[in-house]
Amino acid sequence: MITFLLNQQEHVVENIDPNTTVLDYLREHLQKTGSKEGCASGDCGACTVVIGHAGNVGIEYSAINACITLLGSLHGKQLITIEDLKDGECLHPVQQAMVDCHGSQCGFCTPGFVMSMFAYRKNNEQADRQSIIEALGGNLCRCTGYRPIVDAAVQMFEPPLRDQFDQTELAVLASLNAINEADGAVKLTGNSKHFFSPSTVKELADLLLEYPEARLVAGGTDLSLEITQFLRSFDCLIYIGRIEEMKTVVQMDDELDIGAAASYGSTKDALVALYPDLHELIDRLGSKQIRNQGTIGGNVGNASPIGDMPPVLIALGAKLVLRKGDVSRVIGIENYFVSYKKTSLETSEFIERIIVPKPQADSVFRVYKISKRLEDDISSSCGAFNINIVAGKVKKATIAFGGMAEIPKRASHCEQALIGKNWTDVTIAEAMDAMDKDFTPISDFRSSATYRLSSSRNLLRRLYLDYEQGEKSDREPSSNLLRVTQYA
Repeated sequence: MITFLLNQQEHVVENIDPNTTVLDYLREHLQKTGSKEGCASGDCGACTVVIGHAGNVGIEYSAINACITLLGSLHGKQLITIEDLKDGECLHPVQQAMVDCHGSQCGFCTPGFVMSMFAYRKNNEQADRQSIIEALGGNLCRCTGYRPIVDAAVQMFEPPLRDQFDQTELAVLASLNAINEADGAVKLTGNSKHFFSPSTVKELADLLLEYPEARLVAGGTDLSLEITQFLRSFDCLIYIGRIEEMKTVVQMDDELDIGAAASYGSTKDALVALYPDLHELIDRLGSKQIRNQGTIGGNVGNASPIGDMPPVLIALGAKLVLRKGDVSRVIGIENYFVSYKKTSLETSEFIERIIVPKPQADSVFRVYKISKRLEDDISSSCGAFNINIVAGKVKKATIAFGGMAEIPKRASHCEQALIGKNWTDVTIAEAMDAMDKDFTPISDFRSSATYRLSSSRNLLRRLYLDYEQGEKSDREPSSNLLRVTQYA
């Protein structure tokens, strides 16, 4: 069984199919129909609910997509839905702001917007319009044009917030701690299927030895689509989100050590501090709801050729710590991908940690993503460039692309056309031509093969222009030129 807080009441679930999503459980089992299903893929935000969990100082709140969150992952957390916000006959300040600003028309999307706004209000002391827009980026509306909703998100900060969640915080924290500290395995079984939620790496390793065909669930933002979009059902699922040692982000002398269960939200600051160009890419990986749950380990583990982080990690020379039972091994991440959706993982082996080297002197790192929409969209192509330039000559080059082959792949011919050459426009042109030998992309609904190759070639030229512009800015402090890295 699993135990969580439904608002402020302890709630126990057992004997239910582990493939059940939080949204389906709310609507079909609890008849809580405020959360809506708009897309069943985590794109529209109509299903948004808020998860509370014990943080370093009080409860931390995260907006998530209930449609792609598996029920078993709620163990030891607090689930807050739109039905929980009203305090007696009084609307919550977030709800009242939506009413006052006329932020709702048909109302289908409104509960999801309100829950995203609620999470933002609980986590911030004052309004910042740009960060509000980011927080609402995963909520779509066909009616209002967004302006009154953003106005409501700003207005909700005007009265000081002291709601029922503040008043009961200590009691909720005590309940959550009691649930998480209770002895016994966390397991959900139903319809002859099993869901396990280990709390240590050893428990995970032992479970995979016993159930080698189990599917791992980290954020579930990709795996759950197989359930909601392709109507698949898994016999055994193992959730790794309760393993604290796999959620850490540790600064080493020369490396950044990232647990495979660490979310994008929890790793962004550390990665961007080392590689500032990752700021935009991570913000474009998906909505706030997706980044609250999605993990870098999951993005690597599902071995998608269009995942955005694998080419970045390949270009940076990252390594994976793999574990099977009590035995660990380390491999370069580029050796992890074998063929389409096939990896070098052995049976019962899993990704435990990701090791990212820190920048070297004279290194230039850039990453560019090409997609139909600027934000919250899958790449047509994603190119990552890590180049060392010394005295105007390319000393080292590591270039990797996603979306250009059946696996995330290095552009080895392009690299060789750069290494040892002068950093000039002529060298760049030759390296662009060499890229034709590296990739034979396919055409699909995201992009034609011709466009993929042409635009990816041009990303190298864009890198050259960005670098030269940056060098010019360094030489001319008064220059007003800015580097632009947004592509759609």
